[in-house]
Amino acid sequence: MTLTVEEAARVLRIGRNSAYEAIARGDIPSVRIGGRVLIPSARLLALFGVEVTE
Repeated sequence: MTLTVEEAARVLRIGRNSAYEAIARGDIPSVRIGGRVLIPSARLLALFGVEVTE
């Protein structure tokens, strides 16, 4: 599963522009598919020490 930048920003309680800046710095993991930037939810959770098992 993935999140949009806007969804990830809401989860992290930061602004959209701050989320894009964090992605550019590499602080938030992301993948670019075509023109879209998506955040893998499992990798985002891993930043907080939460492991997702499927």
